[in-house]
Amino acid sequence: MHIGKSYRLGEFIAWTRRRLAILLLLSVLPVVLHQLAGWHWLALPWVLVAVLGAASSFIVGFKNAQTYGRTVEAQQVWTAIAAASRYWSLICRDFPTQAGHAAPLLQRHLAWLTALRFQLRRPRPWETAAVGADLAYRAGRFRVPEQDSALEMELGRHLAPPELATVMQARNKAALLLGLQSAAIRELYTRQLLVVLHHTEMQKTLRELVDQQARAERLKNFPYPRQYAIVNRIFVWTFAALLPFGLVGEFARLAAGAQGPVAAVLPWLAAPASLLVSWLYVSLDQVGASTENPFEGGANDVPITRICQVLAHELREMAGETDLPPLARPEGAIIL
Repeated sequence: MHIGKSYRLGEFIAWTRRRLAILLLLSVLPVVLHQLAGWHWLALPWVLVAVLGAASSFIVGFKNAQTYGRTVEAQQVWTAIAAASRYWSLICRDFPTQAGHAAPLLQRHLAWLTALRFQLRRPRPWETAAVGADLAYRAGRFRVPEQDSALEMELGRHLAPPELATVMQARNKAALLLGLQSAAIRELYTRQLLVVLHHTEMQKTLRELVDQQARAERLKNFPYPRQYAIVNRIFVWTFAALLPFGLVGEFARLAAGAQGPVAAVLPWLAAPASLLVSWLYVSLDQVGASTENPFEGGANDVPITRICQVLAHELREMAGETDLPPLARPEGAIIL
């Protein structure tokens, strides 16, 4: 997540530079052929291009609204996880009738947060953070913590070796950890260290964590529909390719009514005009693609690693620990 005021224009241009180079070629070539080769038949009716542009704008707007909605939902999921985690810390501290039983429950919960964020950061074929412009932007600006450390080592900070070995064998490690939590509080209830109402409340909190994990997994494993994604790309790039063929005819007609140097220059202005308009459309499409997967490890991710670090700090404070290291300061304007 970008925590600065905004992206700089230079950053945005650098991020879109590959598409910008293609658009420059698409914008200049028709104008050169029209003016120097005399291929005036290349000019397309402006109505055709305008209709295609209107259709493309609707499609781009629809996609960006949907992808932004996915990011908002991801933020809501992790807000709910943060709230449930704080409540879990409180009831683990206050509900057992004997002291000493809160620490294992809290450590296992921190392990669950760790396993969940690692699962959500696993790459998927449709994600863009590790390819192309997004990967080039990430180089030298920020790093993805889940790619720099091993899950087993991170879980080892919170779990005993026997439990760690069990968890590492599971396919869905986060789900297994919630199952271990349920078994642990059932044992406390069986040993009469939890009253029935407290046991029920703790199970309800686990149910909330299960629900939020399922919502996060849905956002991770079910992308923006691929059929809409390909239609969006086809429309945008078709419009970008045809736009200079429509504009060159319009600028040529304007030049026919002008005189002197203005008449000579006007047709060539179709190239920069086409480049600017098509770049706006293509950039919006690229923004939507970089927003649709909120856990992929990109610059526009929901900062689940930072959220987990803050929660770990807070939960340890609630447990009574006082010798806590300060939270790491973000490097640059991107936090993950």
